[in-house]
Amino acid sequence: MSQKRLFLLDAYALIFRGYYAFIKNPRINSKGMDTSAIMGFMNSLMDVIKREKPDHLAVAFDKGGSDLRNEWFPEYKANRDATPEAIKIAVPYIQALLNAMHIPIIEVPGYEADDLIGTIAKQAEKENYKVFMVTPDKDFAQLVSENIFMYKPARMGNGIEIWGIPEVLEKFEIERPEQVIDYLGMMGDSADNIPGLPGVGEKTAKKFLAEYGSIENLLANTHQLKGAIKDKIEANAELGLLSKKLATILLDCPVTFCEKDYELSTPDVEKTDALFNELEFRRMAEQFDAIFKPKATGESSPQSTEPDAKLYKKPQPKNEDQFDLFSATTPAQDTEVTHHQFYNTLENTPHSYQIIQGDLGIKLLLQNLQKQTSVCFDTETTGLDALHAELVGISFSYEKGKGFYVPFPENQDEAKALAEKFIPFFENAEIEKIGQNIKYDLKILANYSIRVAGKLFDTMIAHYLINPDMRHNMDILSETYLKYSPKSIEDLIGKKGKNQKSMREVALEDIKEYAAEDADVTFQLKELFAVELEKTATQKLFDEIEIPLIPVLAAMETEGIKLDVPFLKSMSVEMAAESNALEQKIYETAGEKFNLASPKQLGDILFDKLKIGGAKQKKTKTGQYATGEEVLSYLANDNEIVRDILEWRQMVKLQSTYIDALPNQVDTKTGRVHTDYMQTVAATGRLSSNNPNLQNIPIRTERGRLIRKAFIARDENYTLVSADYSQIELRVIAALSGEENMIKAFQNNEDIHKSTASKVFNVPLEEVTREQRSHAKTVNFGIIYGVSAFGLSNQTNLSRSESAELIEAYYKSYPRLKSYIGDQIDFARDHGYVQTVLGRRRYLKDINSQNAIVRGGAERNAVNAPIQGSAADIIKIAMINIHNKLTSPNPDGSGWKSKMLLQVHDELVFDVHNSELEKIQPMIKAEMENAFKLEVPLVVDLGMGKNWLEAH
Repeated sequence: MSQKRLFLLDAYALIFRGYYAFIKNPRINSKGMDTSAIMGFMNSLMDVIKREKPDHLAVAFDKGGSDLRNEWFPEYKANRDATPEAIKIAVPYIQALLNAMHIPIIEVPGYEADDLIGTIAKQAEKENYKVFMVTPDKDFAQLVSENIFMYKPARMGNGIEIWGIPEVLEKFEIERPEQVIDYLGMMGDSADNIPGLPGVGEKTAKKFLAEYGSIENLLANTHQLKGAIKDKIEANAELGLLSKKLATILLDCPVTFCEKDYELSTPDVEKTDALFNELEFRRMAEQFDAIFKPKATGESSPQSTEPDAKLYKKPQPKNEDQFDLFSATTPAQDTEVTHHQFYNTLENTPHSYQIIQGDLGIKLLLQNLQKQTSVCFDTETTGLDALHAELVGISFSYEKGKGFYVPFPENQDEAKALAEKFIPFFENAEIEKIGQNIKYDLKILANYSIRVAGKLFDTMIAHYLINPDMRHNMDILSETYLKYSPKSIEDLIGKKGKNQKSMREVALEDIKEYAAEDADVTFQLKELFAVELEKTATQKLFDEIEIPLIPVLAAMETEGIKLDVPFLKSMSVEMAAESNALEQKIYETAGEKFNLASPKQLGDILFDKLKIGGAKQKKTKTGQYATGEEVLSYLANDNEIVRDILEWRQMVKLQSTYIDALPNQVDTKTGRVHTDYMQTVAATGRLSSNNPNLQNIPIRTERGRLIRKAFIARDENYTLVSADYSQIELRVIAALSGEENMIKAFQNNEDIHKSTASKVFNVPLEEVTREQRSHAKTVNFGIIYGVSAFGLSNQTNLSRSESAELIEAYYKSYPRLKSYIGDQIDFARDHGYVQTVLGRRRYLKDINSQNAIVRGGAERNAVNAPIQGSAADIIKIAMINIHNKLTSPNPDGSGWKSKMLLQVHDELVFDVHNSELEKIQPMIKAEMENAFKLEVPLVVDLGMGKNWLEAH
């Protein structure tokens, strides 16, 4: 009989880990709830169940911390940040899911999960179980034995790790797993506020354990030590022993392992389905159903939550209420899995989708299309690159449940002839055209000489305005708002990779169902979102900015910009030589070679070997030194090697991200670079760009600016013109706050930074020094982002007290600013959002959070979002107006040859025919400066040159 296995999950360790895994891209559902922590934990749980097929499983939670450790050391865990609001909200849902899955929750007031798991693990081991402690926490290594293992879940592309005795001994360089306690006692733990022995880091702890075996033996032999370390250890002997005590996992908690209770048994699928539905966990629900809810065969009901006994081959007797999820033949191999019960699908929803072919069929379809006031259309193509993709078909829908699919021939002459037949519909300005990410469709149709006229409605953009923090792809929207799950593209053509099919290879009947469904679903979403736009007061923004911007961006993306590839190639060679030389210099300073790209090795060199920045350096959750830019920038002023490392990093990043990458992004057909602009990514309303990301090209460094030199005019007959809003965010905050002193400075065309310096330093305008102006500039822009005295002192050579005085003087000079900031935060607290001058909303779900750090971030966004968002809205208006001028006859009646190419932050870049330079520059300046009227004037700086650097 094989040895039974018990899996014990460390709940909070996995919950926190899951939450932070999504921190840059939180999972927000349609109710505005952050579900990242729940998603992260459930991913770990499901992975363990699918991968390991456990016999027995339980989950341990902390409840109120450790009474005993707090008694021993009141400062234990005292430095921990407050639990993020999303995690507080997550725990009841996670426990509800566990209850529905009949998975035991181990929780005892006054005891930590570590101690509960340790106690249960040792009890189960005595009953001949193999125990796996599922946690990323290295502290559990002390419990590892012949039958107890640490199980570190997969993360960030890395597979799972299972630590038995050999792995623990190798990892910690010890002879027995119990020595992990001594290791932790010597090193301490900043996360738990365990003090450890001063001056003892990872390397020293391992060295001491190799020599002395335990902390007690080390303390008994301090006479063998020398220098400062001897004095420190002797002076803190009691602290070291206390630290070991605090790090020791308790094995005598008031819990008892009960074999029957921990058996993995049939879940209550109705309850889990209801919870997944509430949380909007669509994919997880499908995965869950695939494991736990196979479609019954024979006489069993399709909706039965009991597994069909025929599908499970039980290797050993179990209790009646237990079943084996993991027979050699899984349900996925053996039978079709029922779809998640909360969503309708093509299979169970009445619909009428038709293939339209032949002259008569096309004629009748066009007659019907021309009678409609609103039609959804969707193109099916051979690829995602609109410059090269060919039409495979077009689907149409103008009534729920009905759709039409027109297949296009592979022969492009025939395809263009067919496309021409639809020109009367697409160019009919009386018919509203609906689409999901309709910009792509406009670009595809433009390849076939079709111009789409009339009002547009993009469901992706509509939803972005309604709920900017949620994802906006069609499948998500359909399942959330229609409770309908569309057919996946992967079901049609397979997963990405060499075996993925082209849309041309899909059977006509299958592609008809898929394509017409997309148009049908999008049409239904439009009906819902049209109402929601009114409710959220974003209809005007949708109609007057976001929708008119679509053809503008489509034209800019199609036009692209020319790149000087030879210049970048030569720059790459020079940069490689410079970075190599700098790398050698760093090695010489360090006294050894190491992997500069390894944060761990770099941290060891800087903080253990070179002792930079003092003894107490910040560490990451994995226990290695933090070496991010924020940490190193703070140390750069006083340490040449740190300055060199930051410069080396910048050079390497520039080379890999831009200098070497950009030439590969030149299109083979056009010889130009074509970025994609995205309207639905940044919650502030700013545009994002991708392939390449032009928004992130650095301009504050000389090397970063040089990259702009590679972007050049079309040919010798053209010149690049750059038009850049001057200090638009400061002008916006002056107008929004009604701050008279700042408004007057702008109205008088004063240098705002010099004017600010004059006020805060109390000196005449003409006597302001360069340094004073620089400090004032830092504060001017910093105020928008909630700069603190600490932050200001880091960005300048001012002390923290001097920075605090400067900020205080700033608010005295601009009193309305401070009250405006307070008003914005109060408005956000009352309404849950703030808005731009044009009504764009930024929802702030954490504005009333009990966690001061989380709340502070929301408060900064409450101030910053209306400013950034208003600036974004203003430049979008300017782009629309300029595009309309460029697509209309110029003053002499001829068409413009010049094109708008790029939008980067507050700047627009144009490819201007030399014959039009004198006419176009005043037009650009006038349109940008008059895009929106504020109480302060908008000012645009123009520049021109053969490349972007010269023009800027």
